[in-house]
Amino acid sequence: MLAPNVHTLTLIRATVVQVLATRKISVSCIKEFKYSSPFVTQICNMPQKRKLSEKPRAPPSSETKAKKQKISDTTSVSKGASRSTGITKNKGPYPKEVDPKTNQETVGEISFTAPLPTRNKKDVLVFEDWPEFQPNMTPKEVLQAGSFGGTYFRPIKSSVTGKSYSGVWKELPSDWLAGLNIGKQVSSPTYSEKVNTYKVKCGGSLEMWESSGWMHKQDPYGWFQWYCRFYQGRRTADDARQIGRWLRCAGQTGRWKGNLISKCVNTGCSYDNFAVSPVVRQTLQHWGYRLTKDDFEAGAKKFRKKKNA
Repeated sequence: MLAPNVHTLTLIRATVVQVLATRKISVSCIKEFKYSSPFVTQICNMPQKRKLSEKPRAPPSSETKAKKQKISDTTSVSKGASRSTGITKNKGPYPKEVDPKTNQETVGEISFTAPLPTRNKKDVLVFEDWPEFQPNMTPKEVLQAGSFGGTYFRPIKSSVTGKSYSGVWKELPSDWLAGLNIGKQVSSPTYSEKVNTYKVKCGGSLEMWESSGWMHKQDPYGWFQWYCRFYQGRRTADDARQIGRWLRCAGQTGRWKGNLISKCVNTGCSYDNFAVSPVVRQTLQHWGYRLTKDDFEAGAKKFRKKKNA
């Protein structure tokens, strides 16, 4: 007797399984209890028949393999140094206190070694080596918008370094200051709310920040001075701490960012209604951030969910 071909065995298997299913007996039961003849055993050992709706899987093309290899390469690069730029991607921890071992003044000219950031589709600044740091205002935009009551780069006597400083604004690129009245909008000794975008006063005094222990000797004016230098490409041991400060203020779970979103939700106002908490908006601007529609919608969704829980 000739052995049945594969197609015949497939049909027989389907019939056997269907009949057994009506009696709640599975193919595995046949094998387990050994009621089967060698012929039925052969049927049971056949691979499952593919569903009619399924199409045969074609072997991967060379293009598909190339794409998979590219994805694999990208994943491995994201965990370490970028192959195209050689830049190491950093990530926390983000210390809150100044490290006394690195708390030194800047000596000589500032060295800018990292490339300038780019912007993504959401208009967020992208720093290749610190991807979690995502302000959406450049230092130039912060100054041009009207910030710090016009006083940020005023002459100061730093209790952190014990030195006096004046004319520090001169280290900034000239285009950052184009059209600004330096004496009133950049280095004024007197705070003016009229200079600010939202026409309100916000922020603590230099003395308050110095007494907090958060001022590093390399940037005696504070966070924004650090940001100006970091943006241009300077990298130092204090970067993680300063980025951590930004994350706690304006990051995804930042305090002031969340505060502004919650106020917009509670008042039923749009994210860009500047009458809602202008002080918080001005504060966030000083940290290089302005609330966007995308960020508001994402934050509002989380806030409502938490509120209704």
